[in-house]
Amino acid sequence: MITSSSCCYQTILAVHLWGLLLLLLLVGRASGARLPGGSGGAGIRAQQQPRGGASATAVFALGSFWRSEAAFGCLPGVIRTSVGYAGGSKARPEYRNLGDHAECVKVEYDPWLIQYNKLLDVFWANHDPREVFGQGPDVGNQYRSIIFTNGTMEARLAALSKEKEQAKDRRSVITTQIQPMGTFYQAEPEHQKFELKRKPFLLQLIGNLPEEELLSSTLAAKLNALAAELCSPNIQNRINSKIDEIAKKGWPILRDI
Repeated sequence: MITSSSCCYQTILAVHLWGLLLLLLLVGRASGARLPGGSGGAGIRAQQQPRGGASATAVFALGSFWRSEAAFGCLPGVIRTSVGYAGGSKARPEYRNLGDHAECVKVEYDPWLIQYNKLLDVFWANHDPREVFGQGPDVGNQYRSIIFTNGTMEARLAALSKEKEQAKDRRSVITTQIQPMGTFYQAEPEHQKFELKRKPFLLQLIGNLPEEELLSSTLAAKLNALAAELCSPNIQNRINSKIDEIAKKGWPILRDI
């Protein structure tokens, strides 16, 4: 039996989740987001296509892919992110058996809304390209710095950006490699959206998406960046304010955390 009280809760939940979704749509393009439906069905899905009709893909290696993925997720124009392995010769690498591959992040983006050079800027800003054989506490060949390029133009842009980065300090050498993109091997599900999965509350806000939808969701990519505190301060504050508003209403899912 459905009471008027439960109907009221469902209405409040839907209104506030729509508010959060609309906010995220304003700070970037959202697709693949599923909100919990009142009847326990598939929920509400928001999908948008790249403005120009075709997306582009960039792949970078900049240390541990857990945080690297989050570094790109909140950028306006980024459609989705995923992590995996590339740069080596071993077929079907796994996290515990990488061979000579590096941990990488794959960024699918709308080139009408964000340029490749901007992604390069984020790449340089989120690791130390002068470190050898690792990044910070993460030591090993799998954490090396690489820009994987698709075609001559990307290779030229990557080389120019590397020269610009080197010019900032000539006392040490940039170790970043620039190489053509080969096969990208998608990492195991437990490594995708790692920062987001450490925040169960945020996962519940988008309806506990199954792994395949979490992988393709723009909303999940943004919340993954939010969880790692890697969105811009303005966007971080706006989203946090909306989440706080939802939490204060005491909607049903919140009580289960």
